[in-house]
Amino acid sequence: MSLKIKVIVSDPISDEGLDIFKQNDIEIIDATNIEIDENYEHIASANGWVIRSGTTLDASIIKKADSLSVIGRAGVGIDNIDISAATRKGVVVMNTPDANTISAAEHTLALLLSLSRNVSIGHQSLLAGHWDRHKFVGSEIRNKTLGIVGLGKIGREVMQRAQGFGMEIIGFDPFIREDLFQSDEIKLLELDELVEKSDFITVHIPLTANTENLFDYEMLSKMKKEARIINVARGGIINEEDLAKALNEEIIAGAAIDVFRQEPISKNNPLLKSPNLILTPHLGGSTIEAKAGVSTTICRQVKNYLVDQSLENAVNFPIQNSSDFKALSPFLDLAGNLGSIHSQISDGPIKKVSINCFGELNQIKPIALSFLKNLLTERVPDRVNFINAEAIAKELGIEVSMNYTTLDSNYANLISAEVISAENITLDGSVFDDNFPRLVNLMGYKMEVNLSDTLLLIKNDDVPGVIGKVGTLLGQNSINIGAYLLSQGNNDKLALGVIRLDSPLKKTIIDLLKDIEEIKYVKQIGINN
Repeated sequence: MSLKIKVIVSDPISDEGLDIFKQNDIEIIDATNIEIDENYEHIASANGWVIRSGTTLDASIIKKADSLSVIGRAGVGIDNIDISAATRKGVVVMNTPDANTISAAEHTLALLLSLSRNVSIGHQSLLAGHWDRHKFVGSEIRNKTLGIVGLGKIGREVMQRAQGFGMEIIGFDPFIREDLFQSDEIKLLELDELVEKSDFITVHIPLTANTENLFDYEMLSKMKKEARIINVARGGIINEEDLAKALNEEIIAGAAIDVFRQEPISKNNPLLKSPNLILTPHLGGSTIEAKAGVSTTICRQVKNYLVDQSLENAVNFPIQNSSDFKALSPFLDLAGNLGSIHSQISDGPIKKVSINCFGELNQIKPIALSFLKNLLTERVPDRVNFINAEAIAKELGIEVSMNYTTLDSNYANLISAEVISAENITLDGSVFDDNFPRLVNLMGYKMEVNLSDTLLLIKNDDVPGVIGKVGTLLGQNSINIGAYLLSQGNNDKLALGVIRLDSPLKKTIIDLLKDIEEIKYVKQIGINN
């Protein structure tokens, strides 16, 4: 009887999303009103975990999640997840990068318009019993310059909407080429120039080591005195103390902030006492449509991974969707088999691994990870998978080299894997037209070996009679030989025989083979089909 799949849900998720789990007999552990730390009782048994921005999964929590396979973030930002810890643990981290795009873009424009027309302070004035109409003269946004920092999906949606208002658009994104846009849509500038020229600046970038405190007092001081800044991205990109100082000193005209370094916002946050400021409690993705969208999307993705091992929007996995994974699967199988064979024939600590791909195999990263996964599985007690294979290799002190070359080979595709341990061993493999992987070079011996069942590798003196002795011994012990391949002419004057067997040999028979005078080396290899 298989154990029931368990998923922790620790932030609000729509009923439509939860129904996906229920319909697939997945147990939901409701932790929405529980303060999560490393002592939470269900951490060790959960297979999946669904969160929004309200839950922080740090290294101490992830370390104890022994059964966890996937974390699903309903939304875009993943800075509340320790990605390194999840990767080391072999946990897939998924998000929903598209589900709240429209909502975030619309909220950005709502804040921009509110700033330009003094909606918030006008409202507060009325509530206080005043009619200070002359104090709150706004400005049209038509013909104003909007600087968009970050031109991903949300940034582009903001751009399109701002164009409808007749704004001039400039942008900064070091990862985007200007030729991806029409010449009349946007002009790309360096950040400093954008800051100096913009009437409004809106931020749509992730929080990283490079973007943290990107807008500090020095950067804010470069803005026009009448300019305003909006952040619906992630807290911490704009330094909150510096922004409060800039507003109080009237360095800039105003700001609208939807996201904060600490959420809920601290009661002593200096922004709460700053003028010309609109604050909203992380509402960028808070629409009926977006909440339903991110909930159903992330629950479907987590369910698909737990039930079918299907991937989508994985942020720490080298292949982003299942169709790509399926297309690569024959080559991943080949790489995995090469790793498994190396694991079984390489003695002692591994010092270096080199994976080289030729021909059509230009997706070197997933191929290399498939190799490492099988190479290391029997060598460490941890679960090893595509997610953490490279991290574990690094911890073991293994130097890993990955390379793709366009140099010609004798095969349409070729994976060459070299492992340096007690000796230097190279295996080459290729996938033929029938989609079945084959070894084409084994320790310097050229041959085509189907990768199936059990393989027996025998090195012997290149003299007559050895095949007969081996065949006789195996026949006397009722061992059926599926195939016997021989390669000769290596520099060490030894021939290499590869025998395919229906089932593994007992150690006693392997010892009898080793007793044959001409045989210098015997290794039995199990192939994972």
